[in-house]
Amino acid sequence: MTRMLVKRILLGLVILWAVSVVVFLATQALPGDAARAILGREATPERLAALREQLHLDDPLWLQYFSWLGNLFQLNLGESYANGMPVTELLSSRLNNSLALMLCATLISVPLSILVGTYSALRRDKAFDHTTSVISLVLASLPEFVVGILLVLLFSTGVLNLLPAVYVMTGSGSAWSDPVQLILPTLTMVLAVSPYIVRIMRATMIEVLESEYVQQARLKGMPERTVILRHALPNAIGPVAQVIALQLAWLAGGVVIVEFLFRFPGIGFALVDAVNNRDLPVVQTLTLAIAAVYIVVNLLADVVSLAANPKVRSAAR
Repeated sequence: MTRMLVKRILLGLVILWAVSVVVFLATQALPGDAARAILGREATPERLAALREQLHLDDPLWLQYFSWLGNLFQLNLGESYANGMPVTELLSSRLNNSLALMLCATLISVPLSILVGTYSALRRDKAFDHTTSVISLVLASLPEFVVGILLVLLFSTGVLNLLPAVYVMTGSGSAWSDPVQLILPTLTMVLAVSPYIVRIMRATMIEVLESEYVQQARLKGMPERTVILRHALPNAIGPVAQVIALQLAWLAGGVVIVEFLFRFPGIGFALVDAVNNRDLPVVQTLTLAIAAVYIVVNLLADVVSLAANPKVRSAAR
């Protein structure tokens, strides 16, 4: 098990390095001129040339990349081209807001999806199962921005008019300063993530309930509650952990769309602004951070899968 985890960690580091190369080259290929975006259209050629020299924009790409990579190892994320603030200072509050949003979505979607998927499997081919299958299939077919728009139409217009349609900055700017404004973005992400977990949890639980060891546990006279909680559920959680990891990793990327839709002051909204302003340090930092989240979450899913499933744990030895 330890050897497998070490291999996964090393592979994750290699993938992260490859992603850093792709991110750097992709940001360099963005249309427009960073110097002109900073100084404006009226800037003289002399001022543009001086700024490019100051920001090392005229250096060879390989030199710019290794300089950027070296600064990353020193936890120096550079300064924003748009306002000159250190990237760390600029993104700290936005990162906290995004983490609050993703935490709320995770704490609601994961337990709820496991519960609904398990109960749906136990009530197979009954009314609850059919209703859950239809709802999850419909939600899974809708992009998150469509789900968000439908929620706005339902809760923020003439239908109910209970919740704000967009986020309005209040107080310190923290997401927790006005929790009501978190409801629609959180609900959008929950409805976007949950259907996939519900469907895979139902399918896996049905397969486990029909397995020989569960049937043997029932033949021994064990209470159904014990059979489900001690024998069926732990063996179903392992495969589902991979899907949960993918969905949680999606939250890191999907938060960009959701935050932009609701004007939520998080890293997603900051990323869209940075791309529009060609603010390369911010774009590079956020894109690499999202990729790192994907890698770390999938690594954690492997750990959960090994810990929850005895058969997988034995095979890893």
